[in-house]
Amino acid sequence: MHELDATFAALSDPTRRAILARLSEGEASVMELAEPFAMSQPSISKHLKVLEKAGLISRGRDAQRRPCRLEVKPLTEATEWLERYRKIWEDNFQRLDALLGALKAEKRSNESEQ
Repeated sequence: MHELDATFAALSDPTRRAILARLSEGEASVMELAEPFAMSQPSISKHLKVLEKAGLISRGRDAQRRPCRLEVKPLTEATEWLERYRKIWEDNFQRLDALLGALKAEKRSNESEQ
């Protein structure tokens, strides 16, 4: 559960979600990731550390360049966790729809008898 908590905590920030969206297109350097944001490189580095600690990204080494890349496993685990609850809520909504349909039919039946 600790990994899942770290994943959701990392995803709670819109800057980190934007960084992940950019990395979904391919690896990028810190400077490339910082480009679209109005923040300092140290601020971007802090966001990257959170993402790295959560296992959502990894950093490689390519000569002097340290490219960041997206790691799929934590996102897959979060998706699987959410999917279980989506199915539960979908079943609940289907039961609610059936109940509302029965109540409407009962109301129409009572109105037509009067």
